[in-house]
Amino acid sequence: MACPHVHSGDLRPPRPTQSVYREDCTQCFDSTDDPAGLDVCLQCFNGGCAGERNHSFLHHSTTGHPLVLNIKRTRKQVQRDEPPPKITKLAIAAETEEDKYETTTTVKCYACQLQDVDKHSGNLPAVIHGVMNAMAFSQKEEVKAWEQEFTPCEHTLCLEQHPSRQIESQNLGGCSMCDLKENLWLCLECGNLGCGRAQFGGVGGNSHGLAHATEASHAVAVKLGSITPEGNADVYCYQCNEERIDTELAKHLAHWGINIADREKTEKSLMEMQVEQNLKWDFSMTTEDGKELSPLFGEGFTGLKNLGNSCYLNSTVQCLFALPEFQQRYYHPEQPPPSTNLPAEDIETQLRKLADGILSGRYSHPDNIVHAAPDSPEVPHQKGLAPAMFKHLVGRGHEEFSTMRQQDAFEFLLHLFKLISISNTSNPNEDPIRSFRFALEQRLQCLNCKRVRYRTDEQDNISIPVPVRRKPASNGADATTDADKKSEFDPVSLEECLDVFTAPVGVELSCPACGSKAGFSKSSKFKTFPKNLAINPLRFEVINWVPTKLDIPVQVTDDIDLSKYKSTGLLPDEEELPEDADVGGSTSGSTSFVPNEAALAQLESMGFPLVRCEKALHATGNADAEAAMTWLFSHMEDPDIDEPLNLGSGAAGGSGDDADKIAQLGDMGISAPQARKALRECNGDVNRALDWVFSHPDDLGDFSEDASEPAKPKELPGTEQLPARFELQSIVCHKGASVHAGHYVAFVRKSIPGEGKGKHWTLFNDEKVVEALDAEEMKKTAYIYLFSLLP
Repeated sequence: MACPHVHSGDLRPPRPTQSVYREDCTQCFDSTDDPAGLDVCLQCFNGGCAGERNHSFLHHSTTGHPLVLNIKRTRKQVQRDEPPPKITKLAIAAETEEDKYETTTTVKCYACQLQDVDKHSGNLPAVIHGVMNAMAFSQKEEVKAWEQEFTPCEHTLCLEQHPSRQIESQNLGGCSMCDLKENLWLCLECGNLGCGRAQFGGVGGNSHGLAHATEASHAVAVKLGSITPEGNADVYCYQCNEERIDTELAKHLAHWGINIADREKTEKSLMEMQVEQNLKWDFSMTTEDGKELSPLFGEGFTGLKNLGNSCYLNSTVQCLFALPEFQQRYYHPEQPPPSTNLPAEDIETQLRKLADGILSGRYSHPDNIVHAAPDSPEVPHQKGLAPAMFKHLVGRGHEEFSTMRQQDAFEFLLHLFKLISISNTSNPNEDPIRSFRFALEQRLQCLNCKRVRYRTDEQDNISIPVPVRRKPASNGADATTDADKKSEFDPVSLEECLDVFTAPVGVELSCPACGSKAGFSKSSKFKTFPKNLAINPLRFEVINWVPTKLDIPVQVTDDIDLSKYKSTGLLPDEEELPEDADVGGSTSGSTSFVPNEAALAQLESMGFPLVRCEKALHATGNADAEAAMTWLFSHMEDPDIDEPLNLGSGAAGGSGDDADKIAQLGDMGISAPQARKALRECNGDVNRALDWVFSHPDDLGDFSEDASEPAKPKELPGTEQLPARFELQSIVCHKGASVHAGHYVAFVRKSIPGEGKGKHWTLFNDEKVVEALDAEEMKKTAYIYLFSLLP
């Protein structure tokens, strides 16, 4: 029977701004390469697997959308039985999807229970054409992430056009100086058509557009094949030699008889071609001794593809999902995924999808697409999963993580901690980040009267300084090779770094009790210990005001006892400073701490906010700008980094502290009941409370609080058990001169089938997963250490 839904008015081709999920399922990593293929909803363009899990039908049950386009593709076999021909010239050959795959499509209707709807009926032809030719979701996000912020220039804003005439534009006409009919650029001043430069991917061009601009001194041109009805296009200013935006593009095109609403994008933009070129880079895995590493497959041994420069994400995620807390929270293969109309936009769904992909073993098998010769030494690795939806979701709205640039893995870890905690505010007991939280107790003691003050802060990580001890240079020469740089510094132990982290430091403050200006000593130790401890060793120093990474070896054992770093709390023979006494002698929130003027000026000249500068100078003893800058780089993610310096507060969690936080949220337009509930849901964290309010707009808050009742003592996260013995579970390692360049990999301790009961180090290098032969050397230069508390 015929399907009536093919005539529905809701059946329209995807707009250029819409995401088309035609690569993998939005709720698992099944894809068009699987035997059952992928169903793309023809109403909202969600991608759902059509195999045993059948998330496509689940989407239909949730939304009622009837029609789907099933897409299956199979890789064309390539037989590699002889060496490649000798390279005689440098060239990049464009390989299209048609060159690599055979693709078949079928239309199904769930409502009519039809498995093969006529693809030529009703509105289907235009919709199918739109789906198959639309930029897939991951490609669209890559282009967005690579895009620069283009701006107008004086030449686009003050463009003066010659008398109008009709341009043969819809068929792209031809270059005025050669026979090319693609890669054409229209001069917006005089209407000349000229071919562009030869481009990546085999796109021809003789640069006649540039020749015209140079000869006629005309500045602005637009690439005809890149114009969309929404007004997007490649606009180039030859005078500025930059891509620009023409705010009056529709008007300037209409001058030459081109109606922008009738345009159809027929060619890749410059940015799309740049993405293709950037993604050609591949990080190969090598070992210094040349040993071949055996690939691992199965449950818990699934690699992740590098999406441009996403190795920082891949390595961090592999470490987290190796932890029981993350597995118990997000890996539920026996349960259906969360019910939502927009699974690609739901953080819970994407975390479960990622857990299933990494842990299930469904996708961990050799990629035998390219068949090597029988005697080839080539080792088949995995194809790897592309976490494009996850990367888009966790990076959305973030200035750095939304881009395709390399990022700092530790900063990403803290960003992910925040997002996961926010997503678990309604069920805080299920938050896996709770396993990382602990209380750090700060102790201040007047050097004259010996009175003390204790303050407790919640944290989910520590950044520890690594002492810099350079070896005497041999023959007075500087280190030049990698081997020289590795041997440039004396090794230090992790315990020594922790000793420095917990050691007392002097701070220049006046004592409110005795009036002395001798200063205070300040130290921090663990009041409680977390179940999982994230440690970031600070291996850098500031050279000419630029943080430079140092290859200092840190000696780390697989287990460590942190018992000696536990705080004692107020001792019987210690006298506390009066509760109402403000250390520094000020009654205001900023205290009377007087920062070093020269150091403060230097920090402010580098763009750091005043509040941060004062806080950094106070924390480092008010000595110099270099020490303060080092502190700033390691505390950028502190939730209170932009709060005014206040040395008069006691232990966290008191009623006065809550009142201050409620007032702070009130300044942002949030009512007291909303602020009260948000703070309770977020354990008193103001930043998370703010996010909670915006994510719960219909919750009016808590009106039951009796302000006359004393606040209940806040339960501290973590445990006070001793001994506090921790075992090293995973590390994130980095190679490169800067954390914003180079490459990240992860080493995770896992039980490997056939290797006995003990745990072995496994290397996750993007999609390559192998048993690590020499993790001991990598432990010395790790960028992140994740320890777990032993029972």
